[in-house]
Order: sequence, then C-alpha cells, then structure tokens
Amino acid sequence: MRMKTLIAGTVLAAATSLWSASTLAAEFNLKLHHLLSASSPAQTQMIEPWVKKIEEASNGRVKIEIYPAMSLGGKPPQLVKQVRDGIVDLIWTVNGYTPGLFPRTEVFELPFIHTNNPSATNLAMRDMFDEYLAPDYKGMKVMFLHVHQGQAFQMVDKPVHKPSDLEGTKLRIPTRTGAWVIEALKASPVAMPVPDLPQALSKKVVDGALIPWEIIPSLKLQDLTDYQIEGNDKTRFGTTTFQLSMNEKTWNALPEDIQKVFMDASDENWWHQVGEIWAKTDDEGIKLAVEAGNEHITLTPEETEAFKQALEPVVERWVEEVKGLDIDGGSLVSKARELVAKHSTKPE
Repeated sequence: MRMKTLIAGTVLAAATSLWSASTLAAEFNLKLHHLLSASSPAQTQMIEPWVKKIEEASNGRVKIEIYPAMSLGGKPPQLVKQVRDGIVDLIWTVNGYTPGLFPRTEVFELPFIHTNNPSATNLAMRDMFDEYLAPDYKGMKVMFLHVHQGQAFQMVDKPVHKPSDLEGTKLRIPTRTGAWVIEALKASPVAMPVPDLPQALSKKVVDGALIPWEIIPSLKLQDLTDYQIEGNDKTRFGTTTFQLSMNEKTWNALPEDIQKVFMDASDENWWHQVGEIWAKTDDEGIKLAVEAGNEHITLTPEETEAFKQALEPVVERWVEEVKGLDIDGGSLVSKARELVAKHSTKPE
C-alpha cells in the first residue's frame, strides 16, 4: 500500500513539475478570467480550443491560464474594469452586464437586427468593427465578438402565439434592450443573474424568461417550464453580445509575431465557427426540453410578423437614446441589417 502511495505521489509530483516547467518556459504567461463554470460550453467548446490554437501556434511561447467562475475575484460586471485596469490580461464577458459601456455594439442586441444566424451576426460585427464599433473598446484589444442563438420565450405554464399573450406577465430579462422588449409587449421585466432563474421560475416570481435554449441543460429549465417559443425559421427576439478582449498594454507589449498568432486564431473563420458552436449548443438545449415533454412552439410567419410590428418601437427608442451620446443610431441599424442579411445569404 505504501509503495502504491509512493508511486502515486511521485507521478503527481512529476506531472506538477512538468506543468510548472512548461509555464515557466513560456515567454508570455497570461490570465484569462470569465464568469461561467469550467464545464460550460463557453469554456469547453470555445475558449479552450481558442487558447489551444494560440499556445500551439506560438510553439509554447504563450501560456494562457483560464480562470472560470470569477475565481480571481469580483463579480461579472467587474470583468471589463479588471481587463482595462490590467488586473487580468484577458476576459470573456457579456457586454450587457455593464450597461452603457458598449452603446454602438448594442445595435446587434435589438429585436430583429440579429435574426436566427449567430455566424452571420458575428461576421457583421467583424465587418463593422473598425469603422463603427471600435470606440466602445478603449483600453482593450478585442480578439473576437460574438452572439448566441438569440432570445426566445421560455414560459412556466403559458403558451404564447401573439404579443397580447404576454400582457401582464413577469419575465426575466438579459439586458437593458431585453427590458425594452418586455415593456413593448406590456409585460414586466425582472432583472436577475442567470443562476437565480430556476428558483424564480419554481416560485413563480417570474412567469418566464427571455433567454436562449442553450441554457436549458445547465439550469434544468426543462423541469421548470412547459413552453419554449420562437419565431418562424428560428427567428429570435433579440440577442446578447459577448467579447473576448485583452488589456491594451498587454497587447502592445507583445512582439509582432505573437500578435499575429492571436489575430490568426481570431480570424474571420473563427468568428464564423463561434457562431456555429453557439447554434449547436442551442439545438442541444431545445432537444432536451422536447424530450422532457415540453412543447416547442414555432410561430407562423404571420405571428412572427406581429411581433416584429410590436417591437419596432424598441429600435426607434434605442436610436433616440444614443443620439444623446452623439451616435447616429439610424446608420448603425441600417448597416447592421445590411451586413447580417449579406452574411445570412447562403452561397449557391
């Protein structure tokens, strides 16, 4: 028994020594901080593959340690400040957790700007970044932006087919634009962190939530809701924007060849692939709900159009709001719609 213990201890010590040696051997040791768990699809399917590409392409010169679940301290809304202040080198976060800091990028969260294709919206953001969105990201070097599949209605016990079905209900919202969506439908928005949603649903603090399918497995929403509702052809009612960004000083300190490694790992193909990752996890979520006996309601084209008409004032409200920041919201809306449509067109 002692021999087994000794061997196990020796193996562990050797593994620890090898890990320490590889970390010390790297010229650039960076910390990446984010809000979700180490087992979340965001980490396992997106962040980890991206990190691996960089570490391998740099031939070991770059080592990125991932710190999930706010394990370096603070709360999710503080991630942007952490990276801008250089407390961490990299973050992955939800833009909407810090309302007002990313007003230009917010255009993609508006209802029916993003429709049903995360890859198309990601590429539209990439196309618009330098000319339209960059001022939102002072003090940071953006590696990539992305959205998820988009917001849909998940209801405890109320089916939804038309805007009036939501009147008087209480719904958990994802962002401030999500709150405007709920208000436009004459319902009451309720803000809360995602981890609090299961209890809120079980106690009927809220009647439902505006949230994508991909969250269903981790929160077990299939056990807390009866109905999942989306528009025709997977059309959604808005989305959430995310970013993976580096501290600007950290970026400027990297040599050009290492900067190129990061940019190559964050190229157009990667922005497209990230969209596919999130679409896949969304499909897995709704499959689980249906298998659990929930009703997946897909609105007809006419029902979807009724929601578009009801939610157009949200876009107008946003355009008027950002005027005060000297932002031409109308131009942003037009350009975003144009580029989302362009990237949504399947090649012949």
